[in-house]
Amino acid sequence: MAKSQQAYNKIEKEKARQKKREEKQKKKEERKANAKGTQGIQFAYVDQYGNLTDTPPDPADKIKVDADEIVLGVPKKEDNEPEEQDTVRKGKVAFFNTSKGFGFIVDDKNAEKYFCHVSGLIDTITENDRVEFELEKGMKGMNAVKVKKI
Repeated sequence: MAKSQQAYNKIEKEKARQKKREEKQKKKEERKANAKGTQGIQFAYVDQYGNLTDTPPDPADKIKVDADEIVLGVPKKEDNEPEEQDTVRKGKVAFFNTSKGFGFIVDDKNAEKYFCHVSGLIDTITENDRVEFELEKGMKGMNAVKVKKI
């Protein structure tokens, strides 16, 4: 009785797998042998700019810091400090869509655009009107509220 063709193919595939394993093992051993002979940087130092170097830093440039002077946490706010928040700002209406109920106001001080919703209006406004407004933190940034014409 002769062996079936399927068994022959199976044996050939197993031989190919075994050959691949042997080649992989040889390459691995070669890499290990080559890696032993080479030597890289044994120590790496960080200079004042944050770059890695192989030369140690100059001890004369070392800055001494007293550990007791380091303050951990946020300093407490004193009562006599004035808040740095301008309550009333002035600007110009860059865009306002009455049908959709929103628009944008450009601040005179920093030329930044702020979102304005119809719910934050005191007077009705149109484009290019001069207005006074206050800022309020919204979901996507600062919003203009209490908007009234000048």
